[in-house]
Amino acid sequence: MDKVNVTINGITVNVPKDYTVLMAAREAGIDIPTLCFLKDINEIAACRVCVVEVDIKGVPMRNLPASCVLQVQDGMNVRTNTPKVRNAVKMNVELILANHNRECLTCLRNGTCELQKLCDELGIDDIEFQGAKREAKIDNLSYSIVRDSSKCILCGRCVSTCRDVQGIGILDFTKRGFKTEVAPAFDYSMKDVPCVYCGQCIQACPVAALRERSYIDDVWDAIDDPEKFVVVQTAPAVRASLGEEFGYPVGTDVTGKMVSALKRLGFDKVFDTNFSADLTILEEGTELLSRVTNGGKLPMITSCSPGWIRYCELNYPEFLDNLSTCKSPQQMFGAIVKSYYAEKEGIDPSKIVSVSVMPCTSKKTEANRPEMEVDGYRDVDYSLTTRELGDMIKRARISFTKLPDEHTDSILGDYTGAGAIFGATGGVMEAALRTVADILTGKDLESIEYQAVRGIEGVKEASVVLPIGGVDTEVKVAVAHGTANAAKVLESVKAGEKEYHFIEVMACPGGCVHGGGQSHVSAKARLDVNPKVSRANALYELDRSLPMRKSHKNPEVMKLYEDYLKEPNGHLSHKLLHTHYTKRDSYEIEQEEEFAKMLEKLDK
Repeated sequence: MDKVNVTINGITVNVPKDYTVLMAAREAGIDIPTLCFLKDINEIAACRVCVVEVDIKGVPMRNLPASCVLQVQDGMNVRTNTPKVRNAVKMNVELILANHNRECLTCLRNGTCELQKLCDELGIDDIEFQGAKREAKIDNLSYSIVRDSSKCILCGRCVSTCRDVQGIGILDFTKRGFKTEVAPAFDYSMKDVPCVYCGQCIQACPVAALRERSYIDDVWDAIDDPEKFVVVQTAPAVRASLGEEFGYPVGTDVTGKMVSALKRLGFDKVFDTNFSADLTILEEGTELLSRVTNGGKLPMITSCSPGWIRYCELNYPEFLDNLSTCKSPQQMFGAIVKSYYAEKEGIDPSKIVSVSVMPCTSKKTEANRPEMEVDGYRDVDYSLTTRELGDMIKRARISFTKLPDEHTDSILGDYTGAGAIFGATGGVMEAALRTVADILTGKDLESIEYQAVRGIEGVKEASVVLPIGGVDTEVKVAVAHGTANAAKVLESVKAGEKEYHFIEVMACPGGCVHGGGQSHVSAKARLDVNPKVSRANALYELDRSLPMRKSHKNPEVMKLYEDYLKEPNGHLSHKLLHTHYTKRDSYEIEQEEEFAKMLEKLDK
């Protein structure tokens, strides 16, 4: 690639000619402040925080250009620390603050807020500009996401993420001038638009204008109730992110300390969703084999991701019959806790409170779906995010870094490497292939790492030859992560361009490891580390370290079938572990109580 010479603060660097000044400055070891910038997602120069002084071959540029969109030119001379630049940057940030809810000490993002950190770096200790503020609106009607317009800085990062990364576009700039805000069309609630609650907008937001709906107080109440037996399950991806809440590098596996912390928080039993991930493979793999051999609906599509399920219900109802009928591992686990586990331990299921810790904000809505219950018992009562668990640990004054490594409790705590990799895109597919290949060949295959379905490429394809009905058959599979990529795969299937037997879809880019409930990684940090890759690597390393790496080798899962379920896809399995899906309208009110709240808000 052609390169050019650029001088930045007296340092000459030779960089590719398609670089921006911001990227070139990093090559020179110079940090230019940013706020609206989010690499490869939002590069629109809206905040004007990254402005610089520039002259090209001695001719100065008239205004202060934004370095995030200014392409380098040979002979360009850039200055990032002149009085003119410092004053402009500080004034731009102060103008943003003038219309911002500055209740920082009580803000959810206190300590992780990118605007707060920028103010500290710039030495802003007072706001000169005083005047009118936009009307503050809080939308907390959905089970998953809360939107607070008083915190919004109009950076557009959530808009670009929802529209360009996820291909959904339910957020955009509305109104004009001073009244401009980011919101769904017609100021609808997030509950009443085709939002899939993936929470990628929360991950993109540099402040607390978007956050998860918290159920921490509900969980504390349950733990403190002597009449309740509170169990907790932790998803595969949580262990690869939770450590970031306590200063560990992105992608550090903290499984042992996580279990130790949960026990100290007061949960009666600490289990692992990896167990029900293994269980899911037995159910889902059996369902796939049944469809392939008996002429069932193909391609079969995974059903682990509630954001993807909602996306399919809203946008591709013609594929509902293709979805696996399996509940997600979160819901399977809850159903087993209040049936098998309750019976085995002699506990009244009405006394059990089932709590999950997930990397996902959409899991909160999934837990509240009306069909996610058996015999009147909700599968999962409360779903928390990784961040919420971090907050609980901090509030309990537990020194996380000093905790010993402990193990999950027995009966529902054992898991294999196949269950662990569920959190990464391609992990469900790889886990399923490990089990299906063994079943069909009748062998304990040693080659179990399916590299073709790994990685963060948007759509991955692979094929494996397996003996089906005594005939070697090429089984074609695809993996998509992010709903925009899911749409590409479905459109190719609809058009007859592609034929698959099995498709894995995760709503979030990178899979659960980059779910909307995972620890925040700032835009600046993302320039040096890719959380999707680092966290996935932690799960693959965990997989390699475990003695059992195939779901059907999990002794506790096998004991569950032997003592209770009897067989995968059997009568009891279908009652507890399977469900159905429904075509949904984009404008949807699911609960009369929530509808009443919205009417009350409109009346005010």
